[in-house]
Amino acid sequence: MKRIALIGMPNTGKSTLFNRVTGASARVGNWPGITVDLMTAKILVGAHMAEVVDLPGIYDLHGYSDDEAVVRRFLETTPTDLVLLIVNAVQIERQMTLALQVRALGLPCMLLLNMADEARKFGITIDTEKLSEALAMPVALISAKYGEGQPAALKKIGHALDTPREAGTAKLDALITPEQIERETTAALHQAVHVPARLPEHLSDKLDRVVLHPAFGLPLFFLCMLLLFQAVFLLGTPLQSAMTWLFDHARTLVVEPAVHPLPEFVQGFLLDGIWSGLSTVAAFVPLIVLFFLFMALVEDSGYLSRAAFLTDALMSRLGLDGRSFVMILMGFGCNVPAIMGTRVMRSRPHRLLSMLVIPLSLCSARLQVFLFLIAAMFSPRNAPWVLFSLYLMSFVTAILTALIFKRKYHSTEPFVIELPPYRLPTLMQIWLRGWMEVRHFLHRATKMIVIGVVCVWILTHVPFNAVPAGPDTLAGMLGRALQPLLAPIGIDTKLTVALMFGFIAKEIVIGAFAVIYGMQGDTLASHMATQMDWVQAVSFMLFTLIYTPCVSTIAAIRAESKSARFTLLSVAWPLVLAWLVSFIFYQSARFLLGH
Repeated sequence: MKRIALIGMPNTGKSTLFNRVTGASARVGNWPGITVDLMTAKILVGAHMAEVVDLPGIYDLHGYSDDEAVVRRFLETTPTDLVLLIVNAVQIERQMTLALQVRALGLPCMLLLNMADEARKFGITIDTEKLSEALAMPVALISAKYGEGQPAALKKIGHALDTPREAGTAKLDALITPEQIERETTAALHQAVHVPARLPEHLSDKLDRVVLHPAFGLPLFFLCMLLLFQAVFLLGTPLQSAMTWLFDHARTLVVEPAVHPLPEFVQGFLLDGIWSGLSTVAAFVPLIVLFFLFMALVEDSGYLSRAAFLTDALMSRLGLDGRSFVMILMGFGCNVPAIMGTRVMRSRPHRLLSMLVIPLSLCSARLQVFLFLIAAMFSPRNAPWVLFSLYLMSFVTAILTALIFKRKYHSTEPFVIELPPYRLPTLMQIWLRGWMEVRHFLHRATKMIVIGVVCVWILTHVPFNAVPAGPDTLAGMLGRALQPLLAPIGIDTKLTVALMFGFIAKEIVIGAFAVIYGMQGDTLASHMATQMDWVQAVSFMLFTLIYTPCVSTIAAIRAESKSARFTLLSVAWPLVLAWLVSFIFYQSARFLLGH
């Protein structure tokens, strides 16, 4: 089998090309540093079956970031039949350095000039035949976003693989000097590339005057996020009700008759345990889907790179920078890839401080818990504001954490980020991006929820002669043991049990509610609304937002930090902070309300 490696600078469209060519769902985002793991897929190219490897985006083979080390290590140790060099055609002069460095390693290469559609808008013309002659490698002009030029490019890739040669590894001592690169770039571009004397003002420049305004930029960003939450609830609530109706009828008409012949004990386990847990989570899938589809539009448009740029001045005062802000925003999907994304930072103190802050992001697992409680406790008019306030609190706790620990993890690494032009993602891009997040959520949630719900059901039913979820069960005993600690923040024994399982994975919390209360869907939501008031609900959500990261996040922190001591800090600090924030809110609210 042949092996093809995709190499390029960040934000050149490598992952978009990988998705389009392979049909896989690599993460696609319009900001630098999005690819941190090696994505692979098998495709048929011409007469060859080939493994395509999407390597992390890097700027220079001389660099010392973890991503650059990953690429160098791959090229040194992995036999490769063809290296596809992905270059932004609009920025061809600046990006030729990396392409020429890789070519000098002695590996067979092909140059793919991506974003041909944008190059045309800027009046840039490229003669691929002359450029191929000057660089002594095949060249193809493509648009990975729209599929333009893809058939011709694949044909050239097939011809390149037809050339009889043994797969080789890189000779890193063969890197050419900057002077050689400059001479060869100048000569090649002079022959084959025409750039207008003055590029026309692009819509990006006009938008940036507003979006990057020093006074209005950040408020505009947060306003956009608030509108996004409003849209999620406006469109998602009817879909959520339809999903609940569907599962309720499925239970009555299909599931209950199917399990009726089974022993009562097994019926309870299957209906009140497995079915209730899964159906309660499934009812919130429409909201999760809408959230990620809208976020895909915001992320792939290039807007989040602007947010990182806007926040760099603030983040630098916290010992972080705009890249940390991007990783925090990535953590809103899942904390794990955001933790892994800190590899783009070269300074270890900077990485550690970022890893301490990222788990405070309101990830998708926490989001479903909040959507459930907010929908149960607040009116549709107030619900978006409550969710928005939780997102703001996420930033507040991140800022507080950074301020407290910035001296311990001090870094002087400069901040560099590319601001790509605004791009309107295609429907396919939005769908792939949103579906990848939803698929990840469903895969992880289903597995963890089943395990968690089984454990919760056992804890709430053992010993079997006790009242289910009563004080004499194992769950009741654990809840009572922790009451002296959690009662001051308004969390009762049943909520305590749900929190304990949230440590394994936050997705389990709603499933735990269903098992603990023996209800599901709207019935569960209505019942919980009678068991707590809004102050308790907000206190519980604040604690859930901040407290100890899930097990998978902790494992990622341990792997990336390579420090057991730091990992322990990442567990203990959020737990302490969560209790303090919830205590201050709960006691203050009770005092102001007079009870």
